[in-house]
Amino acid sequence: MANVQKALLGGGCFWCIEAVYNRVKGVESAISGYAGGQNPNPTYRDICTGTTGHAEVVEITFDADIITFSELLDIFWVIHDPTTLNYQGADRGTQYRSVIYYQNEEQKKEAIASAQAVQGEFRDPMVTELSSAPEFFVAEEYHQNYFDINPSQGYCQAVVAPKVQKFMMKFSDKLGR
Repeated sequence: MANVQKALLGGGCFWCIEAVYNRVKGVESAISGYAGGQNPNPTYRDICTGTTGHAEVVEITFDADIITFSELLDIFWVIHDPTTLNYQGADRGTQYRSVIYYQNEEQKKEAIASAQAVQGEFRDPMVTELSSAPEFFVAEEYHQNYFDINPSQGYCQAVVAPKVQKFMMKFSDKLGR
């Protein structure tokens, strides 16, 4: 029987995070959405104002017997810059913050330990928010599997594809579908 768990991570544009985790062995689904703000049922248009408090996040459903939460975090630290406050590359605003929303106390402990273990790999201090998982709102349908559906789109070529390639090179043993 599968040991199904969830993780809720944000590290810039959700297209990037989703595209990587959809390729991880043991990940059953990676769904783009919003979390951490005060507006109920936010839309992309709402969160782009930067006034809702929501972050672009990905809800990852995974089999912990195949890949652990800690291993998901190992990937997380590599595919975004956890030292930049409220931006990743050219994407600017609180909606692009680095965040780990933990599901339980065990995930909280693992996230703290993981962050402490990798801090030395970064020149600047990490600014990743660590908070209890708030309500998750699924993003609009056109955001789901965006990279796989639109691989030739400019942003996908310039931003998403290099992150997917970096994952594939560094974590070839974790490559699934």
